[in-house]
Amino acid sequence: MNLFIVEDELRLRTSLANNIPWEDHGIEVIGLAGRGLEALQLYQRKKPDIVLLDIHIPEMNGIALAREMLAANPLVKIVILSGHDNFSFAQSALEIGVTKYLLKPAGNAEVLQSVLEAAAQLRKQLDQLHNQELLQQKWSQQLPQLQNNFFRNWTSGKYTVWEIEKYSHEVHIELSAEDQYAVAALDMDPLPDNETRFGGGDVSLLQFSLNMIVEEMMELENNVWVFTAQEGYTVLVFKRWKSEDANQMMLYVNGAVTHLLSKVKDCLKLTASAGICGFPGSMEQLQLCYAQAIKALQSRVVYGHNLAIPYQDQQGSMAVLTMVPDLAKRFEIALETGDGQQAVQLLDSLWQNGIARTESVEDVYEHVLDFSSLLIRIIHQQGWRLKDVLGPDIDFLHMPQQLATKEQILSWLHRSVQRVLAHVQDRRKAVSNQTVKKILQMVEDEIDTELTLHTIADRLYVNSSYLSRLFKQETGATFSAYVIQQKMERAKQLLQQGAKVYDAANRVGYRDVSYFTKVFRKYWGVTPGEVKN
Repeated sequence: MNLFIVEDELRLRTSLANNIPWEDHGIEVIGLAGRGLEALQLYQRKKPDIVLLDIHIPEMNGIALAREMLAANPLVKIVILSGHDNFSFAQSALEIGVTKYLLKPAGNAEVLQSVLEAAAQLRKQLDQLHNQELLQQKWSQQLPQLQNNFFRNWTSGKYTVWEIEKYSHEVHIELSAEDQYAVAALDMDPLPDNETRFGGGDVSLLQFSLNMIVEEMMELENNVWVFTAQEGYTVLVFKRWKSEDANQMMLYVNGAVTHLLSKVKDCLKLTASAGICGFPGSMEQLQLCYAQAIKALQSRVVYGHNLAIPYQDQQGSMAVLTMVPDLAKRFEIALETGDGQQAVQLLDSLWQNGIARTESVEDVYEHVLDFSSLLIRIIHQQGWRLKDVLGPDIDFLHMPQQLATKEQILSWLHRSVQRVLAHVQDRRKAVSNQTVKKILQMVEDEIDTELTLHTIADRLYVNSSYLSRLFKQETGATFSAYVIQQKMERAKQLLQQGAKVYDAANRVGYRDVSYFTKVFRKYWGVTPGEVKN
């Protein structure tokens, strides 16, 4: 520890410095001063740990000097020597943070003991501060993982509202019960057959790369958090302000996610897909939003890869899908996502690992009950009625003993799986057809305007890539080809009814007659005038 002595009496100053065995106790005297301004200058340059200060010195009051020293370094320890037994001086010294107030003539032993006590206090304080800094440093290092765990627990429904608010504050995430939130889940698509740089063992590496790209891209975005789900998905949570329009927010989410997928493709030369929840939800609804995003992501088996897929299935209840390695869970997921080939393969695997190996009646029907419970849970999680899905095969759920042989049991299971898959496809088509019907009606009602896929997508609050894929899948034609077909059919009809070429062009959305004539001739092989005549 370093000691600085401020005393205006030369004899006493010299005695304090030389007649006390400071070095024997680990104390080094680094400076002496007899006047206030000189003391302040030396203090600022020497930066001592402890100051032995006379309360009456020229140029500056000792209390004022102590106050200046403490302002420059709150950790410095000051021991005051005073020749006056004045309570107000002592009180003032202690109020500003002076460690000890000694009355002259204090003996060398008393001065030494007071300085050593001050040194001990400083060491303890420095140790505490050092430990606090280490804890703060470790906390800062662990904070990203703590935040990731918070989002995992939040999206899995482990927190109540008050716990969400409490724990989010602890990990420095600003949330409000008045705001709403939307979720998007991103994952790398399966590797193409001709991929040579990566193999099946690189899935975790690619998922990590995806996460790093997304975090870097979204680093400067406000009100967006990125975390990694247990399954390896990269998940974005978007916060919607109370004053922000929900539809506009979902348009932003679709646009942001589509842009991210494009950047991932540019960086990795591989594609990724994303699932987006249907609509913003409150704090307690984030679990539902997350489940919707995961379910939308899993529907890439239908729509293909490199797409941001919005959640569309608005019928039935939402089931939270959690990927686990066991066959039963994978079978459940395959059924819910409509992956028929995978579902049949997993059913056969479950069969070979279960009923096919049983040797007693009790074991056989124990496995039948397991299969029955699994089918019932899957169907009920979707909000469907057993009778609507299974039809006459529902009877075997009530009376499994009617299945007299293993062959009958296997045949019933295959029929039931196909019925569930067919119901999944029917419900999916119902939602898809509803969207396509809206598009067809827009084309019919607004054929006299310039229609583009982007304007239609914005009005339906989905992204254009998804809409293009959906429209072609349902109609067999691209959107632009369908619009031209409808416009040319209508124009031909109008011309045959006696409309002028200019009027026919205008009524199907063409303001340039020469361009209309060019398109018409390319489509029909004749000019509008020839059709009219």
